Amino acid sequence: MPKTPALVAPSFDRPPLDDLDQGDPSQLTPRASLEGLSFRDLRVDGLDLESADLALCRLDGVRAPEVSLRYANVTESAWSGWDVPILRAARANWRDLEIEHTRSGSVEAYESTWNGVHFVNCRLGFVNLRGAHLQDVAFTDCTIDELDLGQSKITRFAAPGTRISQLIVEQATLQHVDLRGADLEGLAGLSALRGATISTLQLQQLAPLLAADRGISVRD
Repeated sequence: MPKTPALVAPSFDRPPLDDLDQGDPSQLTPRASLEGLSFRDLRVDGLDLESADLALCRLDGVRAPEVSLRYANVTESAWSGWDVPILRAARANWRDLEIEHTRSGSVEAYESTWNGVHFVNCRLGFVNLRGAHLQDVAFTDCTIDELDLGQSKITRFAAPGTRISQLIVEQATLQHVDLRGADLEGLAGLSALRGATISTLQLQQLAPLLAADRGISVRD
């Protein structure tokens, strides 16, 4: 019998964000190129950073009805305390990004590339990562209403302590995906779970969905 390959956990490099210069909110514009700056307590009607390049930047306490990061490149940065109902980040490139204590009703990040992205203690509504490329990504102690990973390619993913009301993995490709420790209430795309690891308890909870997916009637 072939050996089951060892499960590899996501790994993260903490961004080196000491001694940052204080940025001016007027610098936060589309196609901006910013490095080594800190922004705090931003209360704005909207924030448009489409196609911007942000490196070694910290953004804390952002309050805006909508933030656009479409096509943006974000590297070695950290965000915390965001309250943003709509976050538009489709086709963005995020690397070594730490996101803490953030609330968002909608995260549009389809067809994005995330490498080394860690959400911690976040409250998220609909997270659209359809068609994305994810490597070393984790949601720790978060609450997510719906996480759409359909058609995505995922390597080294975990969700410890995270409640996911609906997880969608239809046509996804999974490697080293650790769902143990996640509270999964609903799941779509069971046939695409190959490459994922779940616990015995989760298997029991998902048994009715697995049976229905295979057309099996369970009767006592």
